[in-house]
Amino acid sequence: MALFCNIIISPKPFVLSCSYQKTHLSKTPQNTKQDAIFKIKGPATLSGHITISGSKNSSLALLAATLCCSGSSLLHNVPNISDIQAMASILCSLGAKVESFDGKMMVNSDGVGKIEVDLEEMRKIRGGFFVIGPLVARFGEAVVALPGGCNIGKRPVDLHLRGLRALGAVVELRDGKVCAHTANGKGLVGGRFRLDYPSVGATETLMMAASMADGITLLSNVAKEPEVVDLARFLNDSGASIEGAGSDTLVIWGKSQLYGSECVIRPDRIEAGTFMIAAAITRSCISMSPVIPSRVSCLIDKLSEAGCKISQVDQHTLRVSAVPALYPGGDDLKSFGIKTSPFPGFPTDLQPQIMALLTTCTGSSLVEESVFDNRMSHIITCLLPSSMKSALSIISFSLLLWIARELQKLGARIQVNGNSAIVFGKDKGSSLCGSRVIARDLRGGASLILAGLAAKGTTEIHKIEHIERGYENIVTKLQNLGADIERLTPPSLSSLL
Repeated sequence: MALFCNIIISPKPFVLSCSYQKTHLSKTPQNTKQDAIFKIKGPATLSGHITISGSKNSSLALLAATLCCSGSSLLHNVPNISDIQAMASILCSLGAKVESFDGKMMVNSDGVGKIEVDLEEMRKIRGGFFVIGPLVARFGEAVVALPGGCNIGKRPVDLHLRGLRALGAVVELRDGKVCAHTANGKGLVGGRFRLDYPSVGATETLMMAASMADGITLLSNVAKEPEVVDLARFLNDSGASIEGAGSDTLVIWGKSQLYGSECVIRPDRIEAGTFMIAAAITRSCISMSPVIPSRVSCLIDKLSEAGCKISQVDQHTLRVSAVPALYPGGDDLKSFGIKTSPFPGFPTDLQPQIMALLTTCTGSSLVEESVFDNRMSHIITCLLPSSMKSALSIISFSLLLWIARELQKLGARIQVNGNSAIVFGKDKGSSLCGSRVIARDLRGGASLILAGLAAKGTTEIHKIEHIERGYENIVTKLQNLGADIERLTPPSLSSLL
């Protein structure tokens, strides 16, 4: 259990330099070029064991939370991915000192002298918007551009802004930027706020802000996701007083000062889920650790329903087998339905990967997306007429036009109606074959990798920078499991390098 412990450390300062971009290196750097591609030869059979990296989403929230803390914070098991690099750059641009080494990140925010986040940095990552809560809470004001990252539906930030107003902030939108300052000129004050929807980002932003507000804050209908629990644990270990994390209500007693603490980032449940689906789609048997089974229980249930055999080897190790000889009754994997919903429901970040898997099962499946309104855009049912394409583009549904055909290019048969889809299995018209496809968002890109592993022939995935935003060393990990996958530069550009 020591792997998942947080330890308070002294607020005594470390000697740091803001040299993150130079020091954050690993054996397989994640610095991407837009011309790089993934080349996959399938079908693959996987075997062996992989190590799951630290959670991307927890890391981003905890890095933002270091702005609440005096002294230095040390985070262990931080994944080496481009989203983390972008967040570190945001912290540095504000004046924080950041150093990274051996999977660890040390942050000291005592030197923060800016309250406006660089626009170019904010365009790289939606998670950068998290800093608005700590900046207003600790420094009294913030200017933050509207967030970037994946274009998955509307993803509004109105809950963040209304919540900050409930804590005594004056919040305005000016020229695409959110400008916030404390109304009393002193600091935020405790208050009550009910979220219309249990948004993870809004819950985390308001939790950080309320942890330094004067008085008691009651937040209701909040997100229950594990990443919220991780953030609350880190803040409490830094001196905050937060109760109710993991339930739908948070009670927060504000503190005038928080101090740096040490924390081990929990394993990434979405990466674990992606590799579990990789075993299923390739009809293979692999094991993985560390995994917290309770955080992927919804996926375990669905894969078991399909016919996979999933066992817990030890406290933090899972084995997933979809080898045909082990199917109940000797049948192939069967189709199943999902409807995404907030935790503990089925995670929207695994919906595209499940879509790929279902094309290889028998029967037909209903997939319903209830979290992000554009998540269905990695597939399409038909070629839209030009007039419809223009109309959709005008109302900002360009993501549908960019990515929607990708699984279909690989031979998937899927019918979409709004935010639901019927996925036809291999006995109903789907037959995956290699092709050239484009990753337009993080999890949709992961689904293309999975489909490429199962497809006959060669699959080329372009725009892989989206995938490398969230998966650390994914090529190396798949190669270690036996996949024939490469990360390479197209020959037409190699002569220029």
